[in-house]
Amino acid sequence: MDHTTNQFKTNLNCSSCVGKVTADLNEALGEGQWTVDTSVSDKILTVKNTNVPAEEVVNVIKKKGFKAESL
Repeated sequence: MDHTTNQFKTNLNCSSCVGKVTADLNEALGEGQWTVDTSVSDKILTVKNTNVPAEEVVNVIKKKGFKAESL
């Protein structure tokens, strides 16, 4: 089983920000396949076990008006 994770630095600062991207990330990645740690300064988005290219993840975030970059 593939246990690959990808991480992204974002500006999703709070649960309200995360809420604005939740439906789109669930559609692109699958529900339960991602998390955002808003308690760290880089607001890390972690994507688990997905074949979705990093560029697509970044684009999903950007379309909602936020920033993301692959780590």
